[in-house]
Amino acid sequence: MPSAILIIGLTAGMFAQTLDAGRKTFETYCGTCHGADGKGGERGPSILSRLPARDDRQLATFIREGRPEKGMPPSLVEPSEMAGLLKFLRTIERREETAPAPRTKIATTAGTILDAEVLGEGLGDVQVRTDDGRVHLLRRAGDRFREVTSGTDWPTYNGDPGGNRYTTLTQIDRNTVGRLAMAWMFTLPDAGHLQVTPSVAGGIMYVAGINECFALDAGSGRRIWHYRRPRTADLSTGGSANRGVAVAGDRVFMETDNAHIIALNRFTGELLWDTELGDWRKNYSASSAPLPAGNLIVSGVAGGEHGANGFVAAHDQASGKEVWRFSTVPKAGEPGSETWQGKDIEHGGAPTWFTGSYDPELDTIYWPTGNPSKEYNGDHRGGDNLYSDSILALDRTTGRLKWYYQFTPHDLWDWDATETSVLVDADWQGRRRPLMLHADRNGFFYVFDRRDGTLLLAKPFVTRLTWASAIGSGGRPIKLPNQDPTVEGTKVCPSQDGATNWFSPSFNPATGLYYVQTFEKCSVYTKSDTGEWESGKPYLGGSQRTAADPKPERVLKALDIRTGAIVWTLPQRGPAQSWGGTLTTASGLVIAAEDTGALIAVDAADGRVLWNFQTNQTWKASPMTYAFDGRQFVVIAAGPNIIAFAIREF
Repeated sequence: MPSAILIIGLTAGMFAQTLDAGRKTFETYCGTCHGADGKGGERGPSILSRLPARDDRQLATFIREGRPEKGMPPSLVEPSEMAGLLKFLRTIERREETAPAPRTKIATTAGTILDAEVLGEGLGDVQVRTDDGRVHLLRRAGDRFREVTSGTDWPTYNGDPGGNRYTTLTQIDRNTVGRLAMAWMFTLPDAGHLQVTPSVAGGIMYVAGINECFALDAGSGRRIWHYRRPRTADLSTGGSANRGVAVAGDRVFMETDNAHIIALNRFTGELLWDTELGDWRKNYSASSAPLPAGNLIVSGVAGGEHGANGFVAAHDQASGKEVWRFSTVPKAGEPGSETWQGKDIEHGGAPTWFTGSYDPELDTIYWPTGNPSKEYNGDHRGGDNLYSDSILALDRTTGRLKWYYQFTPHDLWDWDATETSVLVDADWQGRRRPLMLHADRNGFFYVFDRRDGTLLLAKPFVTRLTWASAIGSGGRPIKLPNQDPTVEGTKVCPSQDGATNWFSPSFNPATGLYYVQTFEKCSVYTKSDTGEWESGKPYLGGSQRTAADPKPERVLKALDIRTGAIVWTLPQRGPAQSWGGTLTTASGLVIAAEDTGALIAVDAADGRVLWNFQTNQTWKASPMTYAFDGRQFVVIAAGPNIIAFAIREF
């Protein structure tokens, strides 16, 4: 027994010595800028929230290499010093995580006293959490505080599970939009160009970056909590973005870069469960917002450019247990496998990386699928290659396929069908009908009866379209000759970016118009033999580049859903490289991300520009809206910033 005590004592002493040495190393190399406690100073920011984003190996590399472009020089820490430095950094990280939040007692205008933890505080607002775990958003009212009423939420990626970015909010209209001004801004550190659409529930906004989620007061942008985990080391097959979360009940659901789906407590940020979708070592990743459907949370995976076969998976919201899975590339011998003639069925792609839509009345999930792998070379995947480039109608409870439609059979141009399918009920030839509206990357606009997949309309919505002349009566494209990629290069329109892409469209029932940002540009496609599939490497079968002629152009278009006719257009002046979408309102507006970096509001009836705010950012996200404390907000991610707009208060 004495020897055991001695060993423990020596170990503790050695740890203390290592920790003390690490503290000295930190003070030598880091403390001057970041403060001796890591909480920041005049010359450098706090590092406490940044530490969880990197594991020890990543952190050591970061310290040695620095970030000279951000003003952080390399630190020539000796290998013998690094272990102690890392131990010290982890202790201050844990100290920050475990430090108790300050408590206060707040008198409310309702006559109650809140005994709570203070999460955030400003001149006129405070955010607290009571012992029951609930967050209270408060505003100063004299010597007391008024609890905010949240208003209209936006709980999922498109707000509406049917995929339509249409709002019944009318505070921002043709008369008031001229007074729209920035209300607040929140910056995500080290986030780059965000692709996220925030979600809002009960007055709390949830904003995702790669492997992180912030909870914010939706009225002020003040941070409530932050969840973060390290990015996956050696992940070379994706995970370069996160487009958002879903909120259902008391949970926030999101995907991680290494193809996991996780659930967080929406009031505390505590991790509730973590379930693997696919093995990232087999080229799986994930980037988009999951979709709540009943008691399930539905999600997909990326990896199509790297030969990972796609699937849609549904998990129980409470436990994270998988309920069903639908594979988008059939296994040999299964129905649909006959549409893959050759060895590439083993790494066929058809990823499911983008958020689908859900109809609660039909209890049907509509999920889009991506292109086949080895996209520019179809020599070893003869046939249509089901279920690539398709929309899948899946039974919510079982995942059984009800119907499907393939937009681009045997795709050779990388035209994922991962554009939002908008579910609306509208008059069609004199009677009300449940419709699905879909502008595809291949250049055709489609209208379906979403009950059984009956194709009602298919019309081109871009001018530059060379690969097909029309969609035939049987629903198949009538292809034009000499459009396959070649060794020499073949110019094809639309470009690889598509006539449109994953940026959000919207439909306004008052105008009967569908609003979509479009690309008018072409690509030169080159075919090559990239060899056998390998883990961690792309599986493309060639390459593409944007053609200089014709000059690329981005155009906002309004389509009549009953005829496919283009009612109005708004050409933009940028380089046609932005990826922002649209939002439409019951008050007669379309809010859109314009190619030069401006957020604009146009008249939904004729496309006249009524308001603009220049961010000078290249858009990678689409706008959303919600109501909070009696005000309507419009929010969009611009660069690393979340910018909220509201009618200016005088």
